[in-house]
Amino acid sequence: MKILYAIQGTGNGHVTRAREIIPLLKKEHDVDLLISGTQADVALPFEINYRFHGLSFIFGKKGNVDIAETYKKSRLKQLMKDIKSLPVSEYDLVISDFEPVSSWACYFAGKPCVSISHQAAVINKKAPKAKNFDPLGKVILRSYAPSTSQYGFHFLPYDSNIYTPVIRAEVRQKVPVNLGHYTVYLPAYDDERLVKILSKVENVQWQVFSKHNKESFHEKNVWIRPINNDEFIDSMSKASGVFCGAGFETPAEALFLKKKLMVIPMSGQYEQQCNAEALKNLGVPVIKSLKKKHLQKIVDWVSSGKVIPVNFPDMTEKILKDIIETESQDVLVNKPLKIKRSDFKLFRNSNFFKILEKTSFRLF
Repeated sequence: MKILYAIQGTGNGHVTRAREIIPLLKKEHDVDLLISGTQADVALPFEINYRFHGLSFIFGKKGNVDIAETYKKSRLKQLMKDIKSLPVSEYDLVISDFEPVSSWACYFAGKPCVSISHQAAVINKKAPKAKNFDPLGKVILRSYAPSTSQYGFHFLPYDSNIYTPVIRAEVRQKVPVNLGHYTVYLPAYDDERLVKILSKVENVQWQVFSKHNKESFHEKNVWIRPINNDEFIDSMSKASGVFCGAGFETPAEALFLKKKLMVIPMSGQYEQQCNAEALKNLGVPVIKSLKKKHLQKIVDWVSSGKVIPVNFPDMTEKILKDIIETESQDVLVNKPLKIKRSDFKLFRNSNFFKILEKTSFRLF
């Protein structure tokens, strides 16, 4: 079977999962790869057939998404051209890990698109949802990379088409130990704020991996180093605990390695707010921001936090075989993509849609 596997390059989680999935797909199928996005720090060691700028959400430095920077770097006219030019009809199956170019190319071509991603699990009705009201966040999560079939990964198998996380081989092979330090990955905060808050928790070594600095340095008890995949895994496997954003892959790997975990969801990022709710249900401490008023919670976690037991078996190959078998049987069946009418209204009235309209890119 000829498969197009499309990967979202915003953040490291999608690329990390792809490094495990691609070799398994290539065992039995002819696979072309597509990647779009600008924020990944993890390399993909395979030949890339299509590389697009895509539509990336840019991390800010105060715990949020930088909307202005996202707009500046969006290149929406190029996005339109890329969607129109992608030859999805040449493939027997298109798989998208929350990747918009392939998803919308399939939409306009009337071709099925299979979503295999964490986001597919988050939007499932049975998965935990953020308690704060964010209708536009839900719409963007559903409409950013539309699909005809959804299979998701989450912290627990909340539904029949939701599986536990794909843990990369480098992490599975580690024998975890506790050398007493804490590994930190909070890319939505700048180094100055991280040092200011973390240095107040004394008698603890903080190993911070930063998106905002290319040189290593330390101040007081906080070590700042640029992101390096191997060094990050090594630090995490030897840590007492992991302090990170409420993404998916890093918290999942920390739990798998039996590390104490604390998370901060990005402000205004609905997916991370949902992840935080799921983690809170598991017993993981969640704080709203990296501000002084939350400092005591960090101190309490360091002094008395506990490891949350999880079971993340290595089932990736079986999951992929089951999905492809199911989808290959349905590949000739007309499976129209459905987007709720209420979503049209919210999406049309959002700044996101208005920006797209200004580029003459009519989604609906």
